[in-house]
Amino acid sequence: GAACTDMDLVSSVMQNLTLLEQKLKKQAQEIQLKDRRIAELEEKMKTLQKGEDAPDPSTAEELETRCLQLQTQVWEMERFLNDYGLIWVGERHEQLEDLESLKDEEELPARSLWKPGEAVVSKHQIDFDLILENVKDLNVLAGEGVSQIEHTPGGARLRQPEPLPLTLYQNGIVMFDGPFRPYEDPSTQQCLQDIMDGYFPSELQMRYPDGIPLQVTDRRDVVFRERDLPGSFPGHGQVVGHSKSSEVQETAEIPGPKLSLEQLLNKFSKSSKHGEVIGVQGSAGAVQQGSGGVRSSEEILVETPRLSALERAKTAEEAEASAPDVCTLRIKSESGEQMYIVKMLFTETIGDLRQHLAHARGGDSDSYEIISTFPQRVYADNSRSLQECGLIPNASLLLRRR
Repeated sequence: GAACTDMDLVSSVMQNLTLLEQKLKKQAQEIQLKDRRIAELEEKMKTLQKGEDAPDPSTAEELETRCLQLQTQVWEMERFLNDYGLIWVGERHEQLEDLESLKDEEELPARSLWKPGEAVVSKHQIDFDLILENVKDLNVLAGEGVSQIEHTPGGARLRQPEPLPLTLYQNGIVMFDGPFRPYEDPSTQQCLQDIMDGYFPSELQMRYPDGIPLQVTDRRDVVFRERDLPGSFPGHGQVVGHSKSSEVQETAEIPGPKLSLEQLLNKFSKSSKHGEVIGVQGSAGAVQQGSGGVRSSEEILVETPRLSALERAKTAEEAEASAPDVCTLRIKSESGEQMYIVKMLFTETIGDLRQHLAHARGGDSDSYEIISTFPQRVYADNSRSLQECGLIPNASLLLRRR
């Protein structure tokens, strides 16, 4: 019995030793893993300590988003100024000069600095070869050479779309029959950028939603020069040490067909119908000046009850006494070729305005929308008065196809 007890003790001790050895091996492996993890964490700590002066990623994203918003706002403001023929010049600040000097000293990362105006193409970045190549592809998409069905009062006929003329000069472009648009103009840069990106110019989207073929005339060897104002210096300026190249020509003539005086007067006489009164002021010389390529809207005075009352006023005192409750609306048609002048009461509604326009235009009053450009707003409620819409005492509106 004593011998069996000793054997049991020996076997129990051996089992315990085996378990201890396994635990020791397992703990040694865990210690190695933890040492390796500690070393990795120490390397990360050193890296973080070196870059603790770097900006927070969230802060950098917020700054980049803010810069994008400001750039969009600047672009919208430049486009608004361009609608009125203005260009923002601005002043050079000392901060920009310091920033440029810093950029010269060390190269900054691509995303650390937002460069205003990157979306606008400068003159030296215009790829004319790409423009001419993309115009050919766009003309195919617009149906160049393909006849389309055009409905007429007596039936229908096949008609090919007339291409839109676009002339490239050395210092700018001319679209339609004018005016001349220099390359420094933001709208010109945006137009050419759209073509280089393979799209139709966005400025033609409202007028030609399905696209229009472009007939490009390459005259980049000619410098377009604006017509001189009366009394201006008739000669050419010279720069010391420079000679004028004989290869570059100058022109002030806008391409496109010109109307004679008789054709222009016939055009005005034909458009006087449906009770419309067209006011043509000035002498024949002024009419000739208008037919020299300068495109202007045809002003049409719409007959309204309030206009008739003002015309019946015999004296200036009567007209002045009845004037405070009358507003004058200048409304440009969808194509921009007509300008309707409407005189109405403050209390009259948008629906009354649609009726007056339908009587003058002889069309459907629901085929278009009445909008204002700045701020952009659509006047769709026919029951609201002109005073509630803020269209008093004067306002300029546009008609847009639905």
